[in-house]
Amino acid sequence: MAGAVNMALPSSGASALFLREAEVRRGIELLLRGHGQLGRAVDPLLADAALGRAHQRALAFIARYPDGTVGALLGHLGITKQSLNRVLAELVERALVEVRPGRDDRRQRLLRLTPAGAALEAQLFEAMRARLAAAYAKAGAEAVAGFWAVLEGLAGDPGDAAG
Repeated sequence: MAGAVNMALPSSGASALFLREAEVRRGIELLLRGHGQLGRAVDPLLADAALGRAHQRALAFIARYPDGTVGALLGHLGITKQSLNRVLAELVERALVEVRPGRDDRRQRLLRLTPAGAALEAQLFEAMRARLAAAYAKAGAEAVAGFWAVLEGLAGDPGDAAG
């Protein structure tokens, strides 16, 4: 069995061999570390509100897609109905999210932030925005466009439940 191999790459631009294992591993590591930093930026606010990251993700998508359906939110979050129902029940109970019947199909449940939910989501967004904006400014517009292209490739179509 071979020993551990240091796959660290210089912090400068991507190698022309970006599909090699070392480069892909570096990309995964950076995504995980970046995700962790964004999460840590909102953790104190979530702790104050006695909420978790699942609640934050639900609030973010409901803010981004007001009057979206529960089914669409399930697709965006990629979690089970049981998990979403628990999160939504807490958000509704705390008057952060309101659920209304659909306009055409009364069986649909449409989700929208309440004023209190919008205020909390704005605080959470601002904590992440500061971190992300600083990284964007350091990288530059061309790098940000490339980053978005990679993330869009990972995330898939917003209407696709797999994305």
